[in-house]
Amino acid sequence: MSIKKKVGIIGCGNMGGAILYGALESGILSKDDVYVYDINPAMMEKASGWGVHLSRNDEDVCQNADLILLAVKPQNAAEALAQCKKALEGKALMSIVAGVTVSRLQAMIDGTPRILRIMPNTPAMVFEGAFALCSDNDFTNEELEAAKSLYSSIGIVELVPEHLIDAVCGLSGGGPAYVSMFIEAMADGGVKQGLPRKTAYRLAAQTCLGTAKMILEMNIHPGELKDMVTSPGGTTIEGCEALEKGGMRAAVMECINAGAEKSKQL
Repeated sequence: MSIKKKVGIIGCGNMGGAILYGALESGILSKDDVYVYDINPAMMEKASGWGVHLSRNDEDVCQNADLILLAVKPQNAAEALAQCKKALEGKALMSIVAGVTVSRLQAMIDGTPRILRIMPNTPAMVFEGAFALCSDNDFTNEELEAAKSLYSSIGIVELVPEHLIDAVCGLSGGGPAYVSMFIEAMADGGVKQGLPRKTAYRLAAQTCLGTAKMILEMNIHPGELKDMVTSPGGTTIEGCEALEKGGMRAAVMECINAGAEKSKQL
């Protein structure tokens, strides 16, 4: 079932493009109902290939759409919103701009749109995104349901208060990079033991994918799953000990903390 609203995209880069592509592929959005503008001609060409409407500028997007996604870099947010002029008045604006609060967004806008702040991540491109939507928003019920439907079509949705969005940024926002590093490290270990590089990457990536699906779909606690694999005196517990000696848990926790603190500074 598709969303019965005109949707505008301001910024069709990696994240905006991932959301748009996933939503179009899932069928939740019709290409005829989508208006896109990006200052980068290459991004406009990419959007053109998906068959959506190409707008002249940010203002044109807002004039044609009911539900607008702001997907630009933090340093470009003020300029993009200024170019919308008064066209955002009374509209519903979804922002995935990292580190920019709702109050700061309101100060950049000529008008009073309803605002929903969102923290996404890039696996939306393969319909496995993780989206945190601010629970403290002023969207109408219909608009919020449309937003939830949009992001649920390409991943999971969690509602969190805005003061926790920085924590989400540190966890799932940057998470794909951290998981990729772990997969690469696992594969390196396999290569060291003689596995071909391609085989090692496939085994490592599929292991992470399958483990995540078990935790989510079977509702298994991560500790319980670990215990299922670690036989007494076996190979896996040896590996677990090596990770503990290497300080993996503390390093990962500090990694999430660092990302969250940086988000607060943006």
